[in-house]
Amino acid sequence: MQDLQATIEDMAYEATAQGYSFADVRARLDRDVATGKFNVTYLVDEGARVYVERINITGNEKTRDFVIRRELNFSEGDPFNRSMVIRGRTAIQALDYFSSVNVTTGPGSAPDKIVLNINVEEKSTGEYGATAGYSTSDGILGEVSLTERNFLGRGQYLRAAIGASQSGRTFDFSFTEPRFMGLKVAAGVDAYHRIYEETDSSFYGAQSTGGQLRLGVPLTSSLNASFFGGYERKVITDNTGPISQFVADGQEFNKAFIGYTLTWNGLDDIKNPTEGLYATFSQQYIGWDHNLIKSEARGRYFVPLIQDSGIVASVRGQAGMINSLDGEGVNVVEAFSPGSQLVRGFEGRGFGPRTAAGEFIGTTMFAGISAEIEFPIPGLPENYGLSGAVFADAGWVGDASEILNGGLQTATSNDQPLRTSVGASLIWDSPFGPLRGDVAQTLNKSTDDRTQLFQFTISTLL
Repeated sequence: MQDLQATIEDMAYEATAQGYSFADVRARLDRDVATGKFNVTYLVDEGARVYVERINITGNEKTRDFVIRRELNFSEGDPFNRSMVIRGRTAIQALDYFSSVNVTTGPGSAPDKIVLNINVEEKSTGEYGATAGYSTSDGILGEVSLTERNFLGRGQYLRAAIGASQSGRTFDFSFTEPRFMGLKVAAGVDAYHRIYEETDSSFYGAQSTGGQLRLGVPLTSSLNASFFGGYERKVITDNTGPISQFVADGQEFNKAFIGYTLTWNGLDDIKNPTEGLYATFSQQYIGWDHNLIKSEARGRYFVPLIQDSGIVASVRGQAGMINSLDGEGVNVVEAFSPGSQLVRGFEGRGFGPRTAAGEFIGTTMFAGISAEIEFPIPGLPENYGLSGAVFADAGWVGDASEILNGGLQTATSNDQPLRTSVGASLIWDSPFGPLRGDVAQTLNKSTDDRTQLFQFTISTLL
């Protein structure tokens, strides 16, 4: 019934978009006893000519009226269409500023006029505090952050955070205006300063300072395009190993970048998806001290194995490539560093080209695919937020032949370009976000790869 109602709303919305402002869509169900199925007939008529005389909004003590009104896609004086009202109510709920949104209608000053009443109940949109955790790649880590999703009641997003781990420190600031200049365009700015120390998996440290401007534009109801450009300055520190053939202690890299990202969101629920496709494709040009094109594609498709059982299967794919435009190669500081996020069962920077001394170099190409089945744990209440999963991963990485000064002493570190693993996971929808522990057994690996049986990470969609 939920899919049927969604189809009715979509048909009415499309009819409205084609100029039939009062379109009314109803469904008639006829049961076929012989086959045990229902035949659906959609009845479309013009509907009564009724106009919106006034829109009353109550309950919003913090949120400005215009933040709610701009989600409706219609205003006072426009034709009244029930499907447009339902879609507007859904859009207001999706803001996640309100615990409840109730929409009622009342008579207007004339028979062909109607008053729309929208009552909302606000909830907290600010998050202040400190979190701590543990990652198998970064060790003990913590963060102090301030996040406001409805800054000053204008629907703006603001976040400032300071993080620390055994491998470094981070300082981040982000601001987003979701309706830049009143248009359906999201504009934002990011700034950061990051300090990474030399570790067992990274044989040089670095300090990076940079920022970027962003602009997001919806192309369709499911496809969004974002454009970005920025600058970063990186200084190499704590470089004491043979990797100095690639970078030197104190060496400075400046880069200016510009690019775009296409995002397709066809999921039924962005937080707990059970069906649909989510995919991104991104390209950027990196200049100044570099001359590169970096491309990445990622996608994940979900499908319920058994309806209403909570058992969901998914297939995830990812790939990346860096092209040098001047033929001089790619510096190690811009190379991909695939690891456990590509194939579980390996350390971070655990596989790929290395020097003879075992120092990780990186690669200019990678590709991977993963299949996973997630399921509720029998006997545990749903409010515990715990679920299990089984998975199989496969990933391929290229050699270091395109790395600047690369390919010098890396003959045996990537002798098996294809890596595979299988394993099981425990996933917890915690107050700090979705966390997961993965136990993985590698099946294919190269001579110098570094494996790990268990890893603890934050669960991500891609």
